[in-house]
Amino acid sequence: MLTDIEIAQQCSMFPITKIAEEIGLTADDIELYGKYKAKLTEDVWERLKDKPDGKLVLVTAINPTPAGEGKTTTSVGLGQAMSKIGKRTIIALREPSLGPVMGVKGGAAGGGYAQVVPMEDINLHFTGDMHAITTANNLLSAAIDNHIHQGNALGIDIRQIVWKRALDMNDRALREINVGLGGKANGFPREDGFVITVASEIMAILCLASDLMDLKNRLGRIIIGYSYSGAAVTAKDLKVDGAMTLLLKDAIKPNLVQTLENTPALMHGGPFANIAHGCNSVMATKIALKLSDYVITEAGFGADLGAEKFLNIKCRYAGLKPDAVVLVATIRALKYNGGVRKDELKAENLEALKKGFVNLEKHVENLKKFGVPVIVAINHFDTDTDKEVDYVKNQCNKMNVEVAFSQVFAKGGEGGIELAQKLVELINTTPSNFKLLYDEKLPIKDKIDIICREIYGGKGAIYTQSAEKAIKKIEEMGLDKLPICMAKTQYSLSDNPSLLGRPEGFDITVREVRISAGAGFIVAITGDIMTMPGLPKVPAAEKIDIDENGKITGLF
Repeated sequence: MLTDIEIAQQCSMFPITKIAEEIGLTADDIELYGKYKAKLTEDVWERLKDKPDGKLVLVTAINPTPAGEGKTTTSVGLGQAMSKIGKRTIIALREPSLGPVMGVKGGAAGGGYAQVVPMEDINLHFTGDMHAITTANNLLSAAIDNHIHQGNALGIDIRQIVWKRALDMNDRALREINVGLGGKANGFPREDGFVITVASEIMAILCLASDLMDLKNRLGRIIIGYSYSGAAVTAKDLKVDGAMTLLLKDAIKPNLVQTLENTPALMHGGPFANIAHGCNSVMATKIALKLSDYVITEAGFGADLGAEKFLNIKCRYAGLKPDAVVLVATIRALKYNGGVRKDELKAENLEALKKGFVNLEKHVENLKKFGVPVIVAINHFDTDTDKEVDYVKNQCNKMNVEVAFSQVFAKGGEGGIELAQKLVELINTTPSNFKLLYDEKLPIKDKIDIICREIYGGKGAIYTQSAEKAIKKIEEMGLDKLPICMAKTQYSLSDNPSLLGRPEGFDITVREVRISAGAGFIVAITGDIMTMPGLPKVPAAEKIDIDENGKITGLF
């Protein structure tokens, strides 16, 4: 089979003006970035806001494994399949980060015959959104050190600066650094560090902002650190919230592209699914709902992280009410959860499948707690045996949940027609009674405990001394009435990545609690969550190349 980039390079793209026209946008509604990419203007929402919404479908997955589940590929393929059965559909996705693209994880534009294009542009610089976010982040960092150098009128305690610099690249050497070295002219020496751009609070803010002025207000609320008296110091105190907003004036506009089969796609924003909420922008999702009958969107990592945050954070702030959830799994990944090694997953193993199926069962149970209809999508491989397929079907029937087998990677939209048809039937016959899992006005620990018990299946949470101190500080500042954003390993329902399947009877250890006042959530950090990844021994960058004719190779 051809590589992803070879497939993408052979596809026939429509001019983006044609894609825009097909979804009811005019030439005045878009700003062109070449022939195949465009941004939506700030006037689009005002023109569309009174139109009825289409149906909102969230695509999520079981806990990710080295075997791969294909969540984004399923999202794209499902969108293509919906178009094939005559449903006006838009896909709403996150933008890729250059760090994973050049590292090991790859891009975020799907795969095989279920991709968003132009794939090379999307996975590289796209429309410059990541660079704008990086620059706005680092303007704030520069303003902090400059303010201290120029006399420190705000009394910023350099031992309590919590704001980090950002770079959209995996670079472990930048996790912990010293700045201000080299003498008096270079400022005051202090410890600092970098996060990858998608882990910046500015990325989370961009994706939750409802408009430009909401963006500005949220940026102004960013807490960069604390004064010697213990008071929070914000970006607005430093008087750079306006300049930061200016840098993001184009980045806040959603990007319009298309799939291999010319289904419209809005790709906008891409917050880390560990340290942030892991969903595309509120603006893109809400506009897509006005322009189509069905919107297919996704959330990062497994349903215990991505879906929980989509439902409890994004839907809470945006007033969204999803109509259905698609839970993606593979038989190979379920066997991995049952204890089979990665190199043995192709062999039939019903015993391991039975042991690993409990992971999918738990995610189905969790999603039903939100009152939203659920359908299981099995990303189908040729190595799946008839007995394994029958077992999955029977178990899903026992759980009273619909299941469809999908082959969108190999067949594009055609391979997702069964899933698309069953999804439409589910939406038409089973109303969504969406409800949030907790009241954000509850005490911080109560909210964390609810997530730990109801979503992870653990006993509850225990807190380090540092976390206890941080919670008390947040309560004193009056910022405790915000939703919780759990930072946890994606590989397990617990905070221990080696506990696969459906672990029970465990405690979640909250080692640190941070406030993202601009984004509007409280981050509870468990385990060893990294906000600046490193490159692997053989990074993807070593295989990526371009020839004298401008043809790109090795990009997946």
